[in-house]
Amino acid sequence: MKKAKKFEKLIIAIASSALFDLSDSDKVFKEKGAVAYRKFQNKNLDKILKEGIAFPFIKRILKLNSVFKKEVPSGVVEVVLLSRNSHETGLRVFKSIQHYKLDIQKAGFFSGESPYRYIEAFNASLFLSANFQDVKLAVDGGYPAGMVLRDETDRIVGDEEKELRIAFDFDGVLADDESEKIYRGKGLKKYQKSEIKKSYKPLKPGPLQDFAKKIVELRKLESLKLEGSKRYKRAIKIILVTARSAPAHERAIHTLESWGIDIDQSFFLGTTKKKNILETLNPHIYFDDQKKNINGVNNVPSVFVPFGDTN
Repeated sequence: MKKAKKFEKLIIAIASSALFDLSDSDKVFKEKGAVAYRKFQNKNLDKILKEGIAFPFIKRILKLNSVFKKEVPSGVVEVVLLSRNSHETGLRVFKSIQHYKLDIQKAGFFSGESPYRYIEAFNASLFLSANFQDVKLAVDGGYPAGMVLRDETDRIVGDEEKELRIAFDFDGVLADDESEKIYRGKGLKKYQKSEIKKSYKPLKPGPLQDFAKKIVELRKLESLKLEGSKRYKRAIKIILVTARSAPAHERAIHTLESWGIDIDQSFFLGTTKKKNILETLNPHIYFDDQKKNINGVNNVPSVFVPFGDTN
């Protein structure tokens, strides 16, 4: 088996509100204030928190460290906790992390302040939180971030399969919203005419382009494993779910090719609702820049990326 070239570790920053279900704690904070919240957390210090929306994604992506242990012994993924809690109230979060045997060792605690400015300091390619203000500040500041949204059933994606499925919208997520602006401002016909004319002109990167490229680098490690063993089954699947359809699909394809981003499955849906596709795909995480595409989608851990003029 060939050895991997020097690998740049994928770093994901996550708030405790995205990793765990903190609804009870948040209720205490909102109704009774910070002092009562601190007492509540201390009283429940040994009570393990329930899994949050991003939990299955984080658990699965951390497993890639063992998948690629031979290729990159130091690990391919690192998850850093960035929390609005103080380090005292964050003790319960770390006890829960240890309970679930998640390999998360680094953290920043900000005692009520937004942690978004430290995304770059940790060299994170993605920041996940349930706090809209923190996510909006991050995205407006040019950082890759998304807000996790609770689905209606709260069912966590099962862990019976080895495969990690990550699904992306295109415009406003992987790419910027240049094309969306034309669609909203000038209508469908002029949008299509523009996309045909620019079909080979790559769009500018959106907020999660770098994150997707880092995932693709992990896929390259899988190619090494496939060379070493034909029995190896891929552990990562990258999926595109976009409202683009022919003829506008060509520009999306050529843009992804120019970035070196390989997609396993692509859905160009036009006016077809994303709900049924997403619920059938059952990804571990899905990113979209419009809430209307996520609302009502059951059993799919979804992330809202508040980017561009739409937001």
